[in-house]
Amino acid sequence: MARPRLISPPHFSFFIIFFFIFSSAITPILGEEYSYVKRVDPKKMKTPKSKLSHFRLYWHDIVSSSNPTSVPVIKPANNSSTFFGLVSMIDNPLTIGPNLSSKMVGKAQGFYAAADQEEVGLLMVMNFVFIDGKYNGSSFTVLGRNTVFSKVREMPIIGGSGLFRFATGYVQAETYMFNYTSGDATVEYHAYVMHY
Repeated sequence: MARPRLISPPHFSFFIIFFFIFSSAITPILGEEYSYVKRVDPKKMKTPKSKLSHFRLYWHDIVSSSNPTSVPVIKPANNSSTFFGLVSMIDNPLTIGPNLSSKMVGKAQGFYAAADQEEVGLLMVMNFVFIDGKYNGSSFTVLGRNTVFSKVREMPIIGGSGLFRFATGYVQAETYMFNYTSGDATVEYHAYVMHY
């Protein structure tokens, strides 16, 4: 059995000196790398108790008017029955009733993209931005998959701002009206938002 080799005293001294020089040179770099982060005690932030809010809103996707709220920015792939590759930017009204003339309380701003080659499945990326009452200026973000021909679609709420800071939850979308001639649609959204 081979015996382990020990570092001789002159080499050991060199090793120790090299280690201290190297570690003292690298410490400021590594220490500085994480100096912009610090732990925060949630109790010291004085955040109020979280609550669950339910919003029932109507989302109006208008593509046919002279002032559309949904505009394609990338056209779909040729011969795609699912519109695969289509990307549309949206600034869709959110109303309290199914008619576009009902009170508007916010906008759904973002985009949707046809991301499925087998069925009409959209990647939805949008902020529900409120412009009315207590929630004016606050928003929450929806990011998820929307298979538009399913009766009810569920997508997660991944964050928010203002009164929706630290928001989590989900939305359920159900098509209220789709006009096959114009392409316009109204979708009923139920949003369940956990926030402070």
